[in-house]
Amino acid sequence: MEKITLTLDALGTILIAFAALRVHYRVLNEHKIDKKVFKAMKRERLIGITGVTLVLIGYLIQII
Repeated sequence: MEKITLTLDALGTILIAFAALRVHYRVLNEHKIDKKVFKAMKRERLIGITGVTLVLIGYLIQII
């Protein structure tokens, strides 16, 4: 059970970091925010939310 919680926590943290880094990269390279950038930011937001959810699930499993 401990391996599952550690794996969920690691995946969640990696997804959150990935989403944040992609948003910064896209804004730096595009130098503007248009529909293409907004679409990518929405997708990366979903990745970040998924990451937070995985971290939370891992935490809840660990304390139960």
